[in-house]
Amino acid sequence: MRVIVVGAGVLGTMHAWHAVERGHDVLHIEREAEARGASVRNFGQIWISGRAGGEELTTALRARELWEGIGARVPGLDFRAIGSLTVARNAAELAVAEAAARRPDAAARGYRLLDAGRARDRNPALRGEFAGALWCERDAAVEPRTAQRVLKEVLLGSGRYTYLGGREVREVVGERAVRDDHGDVHRGDAVLLCTGAWLGGLVRELVPDLPVRRVRLQMMQTDPLGEPLTTSVADADSFRYYPAYRSDALDALNAGQAQAPTAAAHKMQLLMVQRADGGLTIGDTHEYEAPFAFDTVEEPYEHLTGVVESILGRPLPRIRHRWAGVYAQCTDTARVVHRQQARDGVWLVTGPGGRGMTCSPAIAETTANELGW
Repeated sequence: MRVIVVGAGVLGTMHAWHAVERGHDVLHIEREAEARGASVRNFGQIWISGRAGGEELTTALRARELWEGIGARVPGLDFRAIGSLTVARNAAELAVAEAAARRPDAAARGYRLLDAGRARDRNPALRGEFAGALWCERDAAVEPRTAQRVLKEVLLGSGRYTYLGGREVREVVGERAVRDDHGDVHRGDAVLLCTGAWLGGLVRELVPDLPVRRVRLQMMQTDPLGEPLTTSVADADSFRYYPAYRSDALDALNAGQAQAPTAAAHKMQLLMVQRADGGLTIGDTHEYEAPFAFDTVEEPYEHLTGVVESILGRPLPRIRHRWAGVYAQCTDTARVVHRQQARDGVWLVTGPGGRGMTCSPAIAETTANELGW
């Protein structure tokens, strides 16, 4: 079988990976020279912590297993089973962590409630004042800026994979064929459109009522911290954002403790991961109403800097990168991804939202299974 995959972000790359693993030939087409969208503008987290119970958690845990296996074969991914600590500053926030640790699926996630001392034992860089933390053993990380690149190198070595960068697919031609903006027609046995937040043009023509929206975020990265950050780190605003933390304790937190005005205005949470070079990737904001701003604003960065410094108990290193990104999210946020047959032999897979880096290996595996590869 010859599979054409359009889009070289993490979702498209994982579909190419599974096709090659199952013995198929893959033509991979990307409109940029290499991925430049949300797949390289994220935390690189395999984030089990906050996933909704049921299908979403099952998908994330399967993806975590797949990431670990791929990471063992591809050292350049820098897969790290570092876990995470979601820090609670006071009794009300700690109560939400306690409720999460009592979930029926807490053991599957590797949840454990830690007091401040035991949290610092796990991550000695956390020298600020806080009441405790929720430990999630199953969380992990890879390097997002290079993940697709190193996976592509392995795929190229298979002898069954061809990559065409700088080609925008403009048209589906008949059955199972596409025409690119160079005028070349590419034919296969199956076409997978994994175009991320690119929802116009061909995608709109094929699926005009696509139930997917675009979400914009802001993030930043620092100079090296100068010491290991041995886990990823979140703050209690993550409790307000992720579905796993819904509980009476969260309702009480929301009723009795308002978010900081900047965090509320920009729908923020703190997530923080240390990169391979020692720098910290820190975010993020959420903007749902288009048209999006074309520039970044400083208030969210100032807020995040203050939160991080309060947790670390030290000044943040110099910020060396700031960026915005846009990802695609199903409007039914309970769905892990939108997968739809758009034409005979042509499937669109998009809209994983902020779960793309976490769930892509399992999403692609499900596509492969459903298509009978």
